[in-house]
Amino acid sequence: MPLTLLRISCPDRVGLLARLTNFIAYHGGNLLEVNQYTDPINKWFFARLAIDTKSLALDAAALRKAFEPLAADLQARWTLRESQQKMRIVILVSKMDHCLADLLWRWRSGELPVEIPLVLSNHEDLRPLVEREGLRFEAVAVTPETKTAAFERMDAIFSEARADLLVLARYMQVLPAEFCKAWQGRVINIHHSFLPSFAGANPYKRAYARGVKLIGATCHYATADLDAGPIIDQEVVRVEHYHTPDDLLRLGRDCERLALARGVRYHVEDRVLIHGNRSIVFRD
Repeated sequence: MPLTLLRISCPDRVGLLARLTNFIAYHGGNLLEVNQYTDPINKWFFARLAIDTKSLALDAAALRKAFEPLAADLQARWTLRESQQKMRIVILVSKMDHCLADLLWRWRSGELPVEIPLVLSNHEDLRPLVEREGLRFEAVAVTPETKTAAFERMDAIFSEARADLLVLARYMQVLPAEFCKAWQGRVINIHHSFLPSFAGANPYKRAYARGVKLIGATCHYATADLDAGPIIDQEVVRVEHYHTPDDLLRLGRDCERLALARGVRYHVEDRVLIHGNRSIVFRD
């Protein structure tokens, strides 16, 4: 069923949900799903409303224009779009293929409702996997000497592809601060650790040495502060005493696949609202 998705956050006040639902009802909208949360500490309101598109008297553009005065009065950050207009995601990879292969399978099966205009890498290793799916593959090498120019070229490629979201599927490069700022809230990363523990490189090796009983993976928005952006989803698995470092690596990769897939799906279904360095996630 085609949906029109309204996502909004604003300072809390009495009657917010009533004003939103009254607006939708006035324009003939039938609400199929309503998610709402009020942060009592920060006095902030968050909501996601899924409307039956066919019931609306206005198209998305006209409805968006009609909503602008109400949004301004509420001092709101908001988006309104039709779900059948799939987001365009560009996947960034290096040499490891497990997260990429999982995303491509979910896309091909229809489980992940997105368009993938291209996959970009700093190596050539995964070109055969991508081109076998009939997708465009671009390789842009990144070295300390060429990093600035490389990311300028990449930014141009993403703009040409009309990318709505960048997904770092184990892309092993630190993004420049200016790049993170330009794409704020539109870059999702998977970190192979249950953040904030064991940030940085070789987390499973360090987790084994520490003798931890739980490991996991963290899907989060990339920011200029390395591995410190708003967390979207986390997956965790128990470690047994007989697990070797290779076992932790295997279990960790399963966690990475699941956390990244869920995080991307939540984003493309407009289920995530960012507030400061926290995210509100209305899971299905």
